[in-house]
Amino acid sequence: MRSFGRFIIFIQTMLVRRESFSTYVKLIIEETIKIGVNTVFLVAIVSTFIGAVTTLQTAYNLVSPFIPSYVISMVVRDMTVLELAPTVMAIVYAGKVGSNIAGELGTMRITEQVDALEVMGINATSYLVLPKIIASIIAYPMLVVISAFLSLVGGYIAGSLAGVITPTEFVYGIRYEFIEFNITFALTKAYVFAFLVAAISAYKGFYTKGGALEVGVASTAAVTNSCIAILCADFLLTKLML
Repeated sequence: MRSFGRFIIFIQTMLVRRESFSTYVKLIIEETIKIGVNTVFLVAIVSTFIGAVTTLQTAYNLVSPFIPSYVISMVVRDMTVLELAPTVMAIVYAGKVGSNIAGELGTMRITEQVDALEVMGINATSYLVLPKIIASIIAYPMLVVISAFLSLVGGYIAGSLAGVITPTEFVYGIRYEFIEFNITFALTKAYVFAFLVAAISAYKGFYTKGGALEVGVASTAAVTNSCIAILCADFLLTKLML
């Protein structure tokens, strides 16, 4: 409870004594490029193979002749949009971006760069952390959309090459009884996960004490705590919205 209370105070501190709007615009653009653009390749690789493997495994388990082939792509679509793209990618995102945020802020803390900002009268929490959180909220939903699309593309290619489903049946299954709310739900989870990963990682890195070893410990703790928060939030959101 003590850590949770300190985390809430940490979030509140970001909203006071902020810098000028133009300063944040520049910082947010830089952080968005660092977080989003530099993560696209990893997300693309993981998403494509997840879609391909999910298609083949679904086809392997649907052995009944009474089940039409387009059900394979229906299952892949729903699993991808609702769970694989927002949640599994959030775990990858926490490992890539979360550890980077914690390591960067932890290094700035132990090298007294954070103290230097505070001595100059700058709210270090707002100046360093707020742009990272906003950039995460902007970039991660875009990554989720890319992930969902590439997962379906990977499933399409794998299913066609393996001969388990024809391209026409795959496309038909994707469109069959599509529920538009699933997209809204997936993006809602994406925004929540983006905030949790950035905020928790920044909190762990910002309050790092010690040396290089402690920075590594903070990065590990940031990833671990972010993954736990993602799973808990995933359960709660699913319970509330479905």
